[in-house]
Amino acid sequence: MDMVVTRDRRGRTDRPALGASLLERYHSVRSASLQVASPLSAEDQCVQSMPEASPTKWHLAHTTWFFEALVLQPQMAGYRCFDARYSHLFNSYYEALGPRHARALRGLLTRPAQHEVLSYRRYVDDAVEALIRSGAADARVEALVELGLNHEQQHQELMLTDIKHAFYLNPLKPAYRPGGACGIDQPAPMRWTAHEGGIREIGHDGESFSFDNERPRHRVLLPPFQLASRAVTCGEYLEFMHDGGYRRPELWLSDGWAAVQSEGWLAPLYWEADDDGLRSVFTLQGLRPLDPAEPVCHLSFYEACAYASWAHARLPTEFEWETAAAAWLPPVEGPVWQWTRSSYDPYPGFQPSSGPIGEYNGKFMVGQLVLRGGSWATPPGHARITYRNFFAPGARWQFSGLRLARDV
Repeated sequence: MDMVVTRDRRGRTDRPALGASLLERYHSVRSASLQVASPLSAEDQCVQSMPEASPTKWHLAHTTWFFEALVLQPQMAGYRCFDARYSHLFNSYYEALGPRHARALRGLLTRPAQHEVLSYRRYVDDAVEALIRSGAADARVEALVELGLNHEQQHQELMLTDIKHAFYLNPLKPAYRPGGACGIDQPAPMRWTAHEGGIREIGHDGESFSFDNERPRHRVLLPPFQLASRAVTCGEYLEFMHDGGYRRPELWLSDGWAAVQSEGWLAPLYWEADDDGLRSVFTLQGLRPLDPAEPVCHLSFYEACAYASWAHARLPTEFEWETAAAAWLPPVEGPVWQWTRSSYDPYPGFQPSSGPIGEYNGKFMVGQLVLRGGSWATPPGHARITYRNFFAPGARWQFSGLRLARDV
């Protein structure tokens, strides 16, 4: 197990910042990013292990650029950028805000140095604090700051997934934060909970923060279905592997089988065989024995689908998942993100926000699959039952697992 978040008795994540002022919440979230980075050296923070990942230093700078470019520059009169060149270096994908440094080359940004990035953060933090304290922060500014904070929480999880991948490729297999195995008691037997289906309301109700991809709330028609009471464990996934799961093309989607062949997949990412044949797994605490009771993690959508086929079940749709989550029968949030069988598409009536923030989600609504729930690495209070995470089907470096569903 990599990390643990606190949940209340109904399975919801605690929100320590709930009811706090915007300024207090700003300080809390921004400080949390520095805490995530604190175990890392300057060298650690500059490494990029693959094009899909980013250096920790880049995450710290990009989340700062977000506040500078989308809050301070358009909303604070007389604001002067810390360094105008940073717009090119730390813009991620906002076409409306100008050209960008290539994503795959972020690991080459040895400059600005780590201490300069931290100075950049302090400079922008001082300006945001001044804007909030000035009383000039109207509802639109507050909404932009809240968006920036939720955006930063997304990057806090990405900092962990990305450095884990980089450390795994290091022959020394360093630990991000040393610690023993968390250990999980034997998992409860998997049970199936029936849901009657019918016409259901899906999506965010607009009463608190949500990303635009969670709206508008709308109705869907669901046939009756069953959902498993928990996520699939490592021990259960081992049974799939021992039964030839990675050698049986009939279990796989065509693209998934092609990935197995081309990538040489034999197990989930970060699983290794010891000299004596026992399985070990690389975690944020370093290499340790595989715990069969833990939820299986770092699966692609293809692997999740293949396991579901082998288990004579399927993945739930995101609408089934949300319906079950709303009823809390059973609680469906968990220690790993859960792949669904739903394409990442716009909801009926979806309209991207106006201006540059309209590029936040809408333009990615093609070729990706939805994950629901949350993971050990998700900041407490960030996820909710309407939250729509999304990745390409072959992605494995995220904390992604599965929960089974089946038809009635």
